[in-house]
Amino acid sequence: MIDLYIDFDGVILDTITTTYDIMKQANIDTTDDNNTKLFYKNLDWKHIIEVTKEINESYSCIRKIIRSKRFNVHILTHVHSLHEIEHKVYAIRKNLGHDIKIIAVPKGISKAEMVNPKDAILIDDFSQNTEQWEEKGGLGIRFNTELEDKGFLVIDRLDQILEYTFEVENGINKKLSRNS
Repeated sequence: MIDLYIDFDGVILDTITTTYDIMKQANIDTTDDNNTKLFYKNLDWKHIIEVTKEINESYSCIRKIIRSKRFNVHILTHVHSLHEIEHKVYAIRKNLGHDIKIIAVPKGISKAEMVNPKDAILIDDFSQNTEQWEEKGGLGIRFNTELEDKGFLVIDRLDQILEYTFEVENGINKKLSRNS
């Protein structure tokens, strides 16, 4: 089976929109890295996860992907604090059970450095993550509700991954085809 890594923020839950709205209301300058890091580190992640909407039935889609038995599914998420990962893990366990592996990546470290991307798939909304993934021999799929591809295969529902056939042979990028 192929390893499939799924991002959390902007893919499963729309936490990016939620947190940007809060920053805007608080007049936090998002161009100031120090203020932004401090904001995310001190956020009430329990509240953020409770009030943030799920994107395109992501949990249901992930359960469908798991049931297909085509992928080893993992959640690969950037985090700013232990409080953040605690509440993300709780939300994932509540919605997907305890059999799914969750990997927390400290903000500032590349996801492609945290796990081995070779012949694995990453679904992520941030194109820099998918670029780094592909540089290390994996396949990056961009998740975007507006279907803006930025040079990558793009999906707007996680279960759309099941519409494709992936074969690991001399690099996954050369063996991608859409099912009929």
